[in-house]
Amino acid sequence: MSPMSTTLRRTGTVAALATAGVLTAAGAAFAHVTVHPESYAKGATDGLLSFRVPNEEDTASTTKVQVFLPTDHPLLGVLVTPQAGWAAKVTTIKLKKPIKTDDGTITDAVSEITWTGGRIRHGEFQDFAVAFGQLPDDTDQLSFKTLQTYSDGNVVRWIEEPQKGGEEPESPAPTLKLTANGAGDETSSAGAGESGSDSSSSSSSSSSAPASSSSGTEQASASDKSSDSTARGLGTAGLIVGVLGLGAAGFAVVRGRSTRS
Repeated sequence: MSPMSTTLRRTGTVAALATAGVLTAAGAAFAHVTVHPESYAKGATDGLLSFRVPNEEDTASTTKVQVFLPTDHPLLGVLVTPQAGWAAKVTTIKLKKPIKTDDGTITDAVSEITWTGGRIRHGEFQDFAVAFGQLPDDTDQLSFKTLQTYSDGNVVRWIEEPQKGGEEPESPAPTLKLTANGAGDETSSAGAGESGSDSSSSSSSSSSAPASSSSGTEQASASDKSSDSTARGLGTAGLIVGVLGLGAAGFAVVRGRSTRS
């Protein structure tokens, strides 16, 4: 085998491995339970969060989803959007330290939302929408630990909190970044709507309330922007790999000609 053929073969192998690595990383990210939008302004009011749950099993369906809301930095005025085929159970707790608001003092907050009765099959995902009246303003991020139960009894625990500057955990909890007022206006406004609540939930029960049509439209816009950004990122990565491969191939051809000369 000639030196040029060997070089071209190695170049093709490197390009293929690089492309596979990009696609594998992207696939792993899509398989996680995530919250959308990814960020909101601290203290934002009357907004909407969507928890996206994909099904990772080939032979089982997701039949139960439990999302645990932080109680050290509680969300106020939480309401659940009805989901066809799913029943939502909302659990509240008494706050150790009541929170004073313009509408009065809040003594209870939602600590857990459990969806059951539906089914997410292989190759599908489900968005579970939650409206809030107000986000906390005394923290930089909120983690929503989530348990995903499958029809075969397997439970996936999305509970690992990402560390600043560290690698992404194997089973990360959905995390919402909270930005300084005004710093995340574009992202935050995408999820904001008129579906907030004037008071918090008061008991553990099945609870639901429809989000406004404007909230749903704006949330869909935020999801579309996120998907478009991901697609452009993958396209850019693929283009870079292609350019590197062509450059290496051209170098090999020139080197081969020089060797023969």
